[in-house]
Amino acid sequence: MSVVISVRIPKELKEKLDSLRDVVNWSEEIRNFLERRVREYYKKKVIEEVHQVIERFPECPTGTAVKYIREDRDDN
Repeated sequence: MSVVISVRIPKELKEKLDSLRDVVNWSEEIRNFLERRVREYYKKKVIEEVHQVIERFPECPTGTAVKYIREDRDDN
């Protein structure tokens, strides 16, 4: 199911769009643009949420990663 949205644009822009109607399918262009932008904003939102979760974790003391890597290598 689809819905209709409307956008108010300047008359000059509408005239330019109309002059390119035989070259560009504006409905498809706008739909694709909106889909891309929605994906981008969802990605940004998810990244921000991940950052918030990461910030809640306590910091590890300096050298923790090095210590674990050395322990792992020594076990082999």
